[in-house]
Formats: sequence, C-alpha cells, structure tokens
Amino acid sequence: MMRLYDNLDSGNGYKCRLALNQLEIPFERIEIDISKGDSRSPDFLRINPNGRIPVLEYEPGAYLAESNAILFYLADGSPLLPGDRIGRAQLLQWMCFEQYSHEPNIATSRNWLLHFAIDDQRRTALESKREAGQAALDVMEGHLSGKRYFVGESYTIADIALYAYTHVAEEGGFTLEPYPNIREWLARVTAEPRHIPITHG
Repeated sequence: MMRLYDNLDSGNGYKCRLALNQLEIPFERIEIDISKGDSRSPDFLRINPNGRIPVLEYEPGAYLAESNAILFYLADGSPLLPGDRIGRAQLLQWMCFEQYSHEPNIATSRNWLLHFAIDDQRRTALESKREAGQAALDVMEGHLSGKRYFVGESYTIADIALYAYTHVAEEGGFTLEPYPNIREWLARVTAEPRHIPITHG
C-alpha cells in the first residue's frame, strides 16, 4: 500500500489526498507536524532531503516528492491526465502556473495569516503578495470564461492543483466575490465524485 507523508493543513498535501481518493487508490497517511520541525528531522530528511511535504512512498523504500509530480504519477493512465500531446502540455502549463504564480502568493499569504504573527515586514510582504495573487486569480478568471475546466472539457489534475489553495484563498486575505467564473468552477470541482474536504485525512 502507498504511504503519503503529509500535513492535514497543507494544500499541497491535500492535492495528493484528493487525487488518491478520487482515483480510489488505497493509501496510508502519515501526519508530519511541520510546526514541530518534523519535516527537518534526520528520519524525514532521509526520505526527502529537501525537507518538505508531501512525499509519496509509492512502493516500499521508493519515494516521490513535490505535489504536482505526485499528481502526475498518480494520474498516469487515468482520465485525470489527458491522453493527447497538447492536452498534457497544457496541463503542465497550468501546473507550472500554479507553482510559480499562484501558490507563492495565495498559499504563502494563507500560511502566514493562519500561523504567524504579522509584523511590519510581513505586512508589507503580504501587500505585495496580495497584488500578485490577485493577478493570478485574474488570469484564471479570464481563462475560465466559457470553459468548465482548465484543460479541455474534462476535470484533470490541473484543476486539482489549482483548486487546493484557490478554494481556501479567503483564509489568505483574498476575496473571490469578483470572480464568478472561478466560483462556478470551484463548485464544479467540489461536485466531482469522491471529493473530500481539505481537513479530511
């Protein structure tokens, strides 16, 4: 059975939990308490020298890190991964967008507001991240005009990757009220079979 080294509050971990559940892949979830430094322990660093969760143990003693790489691995051969060349490239485009334009601003803002005292330095950084995060949401809103999902007309791991932190963006100080296309898309993703909430282990 696969094992997922994860933290229940993590959107990156949630991506993997959601995909595993929707693909009906049995797995054991192992909680890593980031707040106590568990991801920096010698035991965990042997699993992932980068010291980050999630990590998937896909077979005994074999590990895969980085949430979007894990999604790609899990979805291979399933409807969550397009079978055509351009579809896969477009999927990768949105998953790169999620990691470079979306996650560093929306997810980081959420993490700071949920877990840290906001001093003057962080407050200034939050203002910058809010502007960049809204720019990412603007891109998503425009792309979803007349579209049900991010790649083609079907639900894929690109949607899972972007959903994870978008649906909790308000916890990072963002409002989704100006984004009707995003809100409709979020509702479609939530309605997908075997959907689970972010706090589900």
